[in-house]
Amino acid sequence: MSEQAPPLTTSLELVRWIGWAQRKAGEDWIRARELSHEQGFVLGYLVQNPGSIQRDLAAVSRTSAASVSSLLQGLERRGLVERRTEPGDERRKRVFATPTGAELIAGFGAAMAAADETILAPLDEAERATLHQLLTKITAELPQPSRS
Repeated sequence: MSEQAPPLTTSLELVRWIGWAQRKAGEDWIRARELSHEQGFVLGYLVQNPGSIQRDLAAVSRTSAASVSSLLQGLERRGLVERRTEPGDERRKRVFATPTGAELIAGFGAAMAAADETILAPLDEAERATLHQLLTKITAELPQPSRS
């Protein structure tokens, strides 16, 4: 007899399951491009913030400078990013996504919107509005997530 996952019985367990489904869709999309979650995140960040320095990448990815350096080496080998020295300061390098790197992840937003639509497909417009209203009410009382 195979073991089944325990039933999800609380509202927050159900919310976590929805979050898991959304995260899995993103991870599957990234993995299909032969990127790790961290590589996909950094590449997306560089598309939005060209010329970032490695220290900034370490801070936003919540990792060490050594880890970012290794991650960037892997992306450089694939031609997805390039590091350029700053004129007047040869030690300071700025990192840019290449056109190939930007193209590789260009559809991520659309893919996540499609995943959201799939997740919400069982609900009609009125139910979606009610869900949004209830979640807005709950989150209004929570601390705001940190952006850094």
